Amino acid sequence: MNPPGPPQEGAYRWAKPEGSPVSDTDHPAPACPAEPYRPRRHADSLHPDLRGHRYHVSSWGGPELAGATRPTLVLLHGWMDVGASFQFVVDALDAIEGPVRRIVAPDWRGFGRTRGPATDSYWFPDYLGDLDALLDALSPDAPVDLVGHSMGGNVAMIYAGVRPPRIRRLVNLEGFGMPATQPSEAPGRYAQWLDSLRAPARLQSYADLGAVAARLRSNNPLLGADKAAWLAPHWAERRDDGRWQLRADPAHKRLNPTLYRVDEVLEVWRRIEAPMLWVDGDRTDTTRWWGQRYPREDFEQRLAVLPRLQRHRLSPCGHMLHHDQPQALARRLLDFLDAEGL
Repeated sequence: MNPPGPPQEGAYRWAKPEGSPVSDTDHPAPACPAEPYRPRRHADSLHPDLRGHRYHVSSWGGPELAGATRPTLVLLHGWMDVGASFQFVVDALDAIEGPVRRIVAPDWRGFGRTRGPATDSYWFPDYLGDLDALLDALSPDAPVDLVGHSMGGNVAMIYAGVRPPRIRRLVNLEGFGMPATQPSEAPGRYAQWLDSLRAPARLQSYADLGAVAARLRSNNPLLGADKAAWLAPHWAERRDDGRWQLRADPAHKRLNPTLYRVDEVLEVWRRIEAPMLWVDGDRTDTTRWWGQRYPREDFEQRLAVLPRLQRHRLSPCGHMLHHDQPQALARRLLDFLDAEGL
């Protein structure tokens, strides 16, 4: 499952749908709230070396908390997001059950505080390789509970089909995959990719953290001002010129030349052994990303290959479920993760 170019399931619509130019229009910045969101359960930072990258992993609780009935919970963020973005859900889990669960959330390569070699393209199989190495480091002898949002949900599902014994429970938060492609598209895609390499990719910059928070809220009206103010310094970093830029490699904006092959994806999905929970929001409109190239009916047909599937819809809720409804999402996660006999 290769996000070809700006992954059009990206967080907060930092990019337009596939094939559209990325908008670099800045947004006016209201004042940050006096009291940004205050985390209930604070994360430590881990820095494992994974496949030539110094990964950054947000970690809530140590390995002593992981066990057979409550294994390590791994949270995978989406495109243009970071692991810290799950803080609100972690706090909601803590409010329900206390700090009894080991939870980790990596920053994918090219995002957040993870650092690695310079590159001009990102390839979906590398996310699988990084996740495999991460689990080798954090849970080598026991399966984990795996939750992925958007692009992270796509990674989670592929990984669960390739490494079935390593996943106890699987949760996909609006990781829809991508529209089907045809071999005839390959020549044009390769040409577009080559053309994109001729100029450096760039990301929009912002005057201050207030502008970053304003951009977050302009893309997600359900996001509270306190949460936006807390997210802003996790999503962005200050440049040498004093402006702020997303913690993301601009190369993520480039179109990927390889095609998304649905038949291959479904063969992997058929090998998933873990019970799976699909969660979506009632305000998510996939036609904003793909028009009619990938209708929801097509996605529902893909899900039909999963024999152990549960579904849940959150309301009111958009694509950023872990921001819009963290308490409701936490309750549903615990119902699923702690259920017996699935």
